[in-house]
Amino acid sequence: MKIYTRAGDGGETALFGGGKVQKHHPRVAAYGAVDELNALLGWCGAECGDGNALAGPLTRESARLFTLGSHLSTPPEANEGARSHLPEWDEGAPGILEEEIDVWEEDLKPLETFILPGGCELAARLHVARTACRRAEREATALAEAEEVAAPFLVYLNRLSDWLFTAARRANREAGIEDVPWTPAT
Repeated sequence: MKIYTRAGDGGETALFGGGKVQKHHPRVAAYGAVDELNALLGWCGAECGDGNALAGPLTRESARLFTLGSHLSTPPEANEGARSHLPEWDEGAPGILEEEIDVWEEDLKPLETFILPGGCELAARLHVARTACRRAEREATALAEAEEVAAPFLVYLNRLSDWLFTAARRANREAGIEDVPWTPAT
């Protein structure tokens, strides 16, 4: 299988299950933002190192993002044959993220103000991933205004950004670095 096809040189791309759209189409923007987020999770995972408890969950969420991307790249009018090849979506994914957030927050200082992104390298990367997740959520909700997008996908992206925020705080805690509160200039 060749990596290049030359089929998209004219500004169009094929969707899974049939049809072509412009590369700036809201559907392409949505699954492209999810793809970018997925690459950022890989970048975060590369910083984890041996024994970091976030490595496994980051890999798990990366796999979920691949599944989400496959669904977003499939238009509602795709034939049933194509739809039968889509991986099943885990409806319990947001609940798993919530459980992990709750466990992690038990060991974190309660938030009393906004915090600045950053800290250790892993936390800084997780904050970048969090902002990319918010963009993916915006792109997916924009697509949902024009075409059908399953509501559980939108819930998942919203919860994942919360999870990434909490994971960044956890990474700082494990590195012995305090979160920096935002103090507006007066």
